[in-house]
Amino acid sequence: MPLKNDLILRAARGEKVERTPVWLMRQAGRILPEYRKVRAKMGGFKELVETPEFACEVTIQPVDILGVDAAIIFSDILVIPEAMGLPYQMIEAKGPWFEKTIKTANDIAQLKIATADDLHYVMDAIKLTKSGLNDRVPLIGFAGAPWTIFAYMIEGSGSKTFSQAKKFLYTQPILSHQLLQKITDSTINYLKGQISSGADMLQLFDSWAGVLSPEQYREFALKYISKICDAITEVPLTVFAKDAHFVRKDLGELNCNSIGLDWTMDIAESRELIGNTKTLQGNMDPCLLYADYTHIKQDTIKMLKSFGPQRHIANLGHGLYPDIDKDKVICFVETIKEFRF
Repeated sequence: MPLKNDLILRAARGEKVERTPVWLMRQAGRILPEYRKVRAKMGGFKELVETPEFACEVTIQPVDILGVDAAIIFSDILVIPEAMGLPYQMIEAKGPWFEKTIKTANDIAQLKIATADDLHYVMDAIKLTKSGLNDRVPLIGFAGAPWTIFAYMIEGSGSKTFSQAKKFLYTQPILSHQLLQKITDSTINYLKGQISSGADMLQLFDSWAGVLSPEQYREFALKYISKICDAITEVPLTVFAKDAHFVRKDLGELNCNSIGLDWTMDIAESRELIGNTKTLQGNMDPCLLYADYTHIKQDTIKMLKSFGPQRHIANLGHGLYPDIDKDKVICFVETIKEFRF
């Protein structure tokens, strides 16, 4: 069955669209009372990720409630290290925590290259969600980019600097490349599995791109993102490298369809650096959604005009914050859907 609304897929491929499509990072989450109700039934975030029926339910909620043009599967980027043999916990109000971290060549040797079967609960959630969406909108699958996954596997938790992970790059470059290659192979298997299960589009999140120097980013991050982009040819792929101002020209050369921009990246400058062969995604500051409705509408229209009518997928420059008012989010979405050039 063809999708009833394929705006995002057409925009990603550079085809003509009647209006700018919109979806939001972290659209399935704590801004929705309906999500909080489902979450309360579970032991925690991780249990929700690993229970396909509930992951499906919260994936579909924003399509019904916010009116976005795509669903994104409810999951977490850290399912990959766990599938490779490095389990994590999600500590309430603190974030991810790994009891064991990667320190030696032997630690890396003991990791397996994950397959889609190792992440069957994500595949099951995608299949259930595709059925539940009933071809209304596309379903986006995702994974963390290798450097970001590497950073957590070395550091063991979130960090402002990821100094332990960066120390490993400087002191153990050969081991770093070995680990990054294992993560890359696992991620390709995982994304291929998502496509087979029904994902219509994919996004790669490099959340910690901004802590590396341009030289390190090219060697330890971009090289592996490029391998993933080359391997994924079946569906459109977006690369979102947060704070990666310094490699926007390089991002434009990747074999992907779209590049996500955060709110600190100037739109015109980014277009010039990335070029006209990529669709741009973003890039409203999530904090705009704390403003009044008039302000939200004005800034949203300004953003749309800056990107222009084609080759743009409207989104925030990062994920929604939990205390943002749901009605303000709906105002943002509806302003985009109503606007015509």
